[in-house]
Amino acid sequence: MSETIETRLAKLGITIPEAAAPVANYVPYAQSGTLLFTSGQLPLAGGKLVHAGLLGGEVSVEQGQEAARAAAINVLAQAKAALGDLARIRRVVKITIFVASTPAFTEQHLVANGASDLFVAVLGDAGRHARSAVGTASLPFNAPVEIEAMIEVE
Repeated sequence: MSETIETRLAKLGITIPEAAAPVANYVPYAQSGTLLFTSGQLPLAGGKLVHAGLLGGEVSVEQGQEAARAAAINVLAQAKAALGDLARIRRVVKITIFVASTPAFTEQHLVANGASDLFVAVLGDAGRHARSAVGTASLPFNAPVEIEAMIEVE
């Protein structure tokens, strides 16, 4: 018998939180046909940023990966809110990871691995995706990362 998403989450010690409400005039997710799009998710846990600041400045690559993982968990929270059950995910098609970083920082791709690895750990092959890791000058609330996703659903 194959492992369920809930079994994988339990093994990883991950509890999917309640999906965050939007803080402005947008929706947290939108579905068009079999594609679910999430708005950008910040690395929040318990309502607070897990890390704050710029990569290459106050935030290390390892802390950036932790932040990317937290933001990926929040993407899954939005998917669960939209779908009712994460088992309806067929595949994570593409993610975009925005990495707030100093001009000299060039390891955005390593930071993004925190999210990519989380999706594969939780969803198996359905978590394998295309991605972009984009450096940016700043993000809302001084977050080090923000992630948006395109997910194929049943």
